[in-house]
Amino acid sequence: MEHIKISVNIADRPYRLKIEKKEEEGVRMATKSIEKRIKEYSENFAYQDKQDLLAMVALHFAANSQRLEIKEAYKDNELEKKLNEIDTILSENL
Repeated sequence: MEHIKISVNIADRPYRLKIEKKEEEGVRMATKSIEKRIKEYSENFAYQDKQDLLAMVALHFAANSQRLEIKEAYKDNELEKKLNEIDTILSENL
């Protein structure tokens, strides 16, 4: 695994990271997404400092993550039900 050092800026602060080379694109995309969301919140909501914006962005991404986890669990549950139905039908007919 090849590690590289990169710098990213979040809320006007530079951060040096040591990551695997294959993660670079994802980290840079995530940084852009955070910066975009900070800009949107700064234009649409009152805030006292960047900490407020970062908290709102963190909440946004955490809520999205929770929603996706719930959706994934539902899909897994539905798939398991269908597979059990198929197993029951096959067992009855063999």
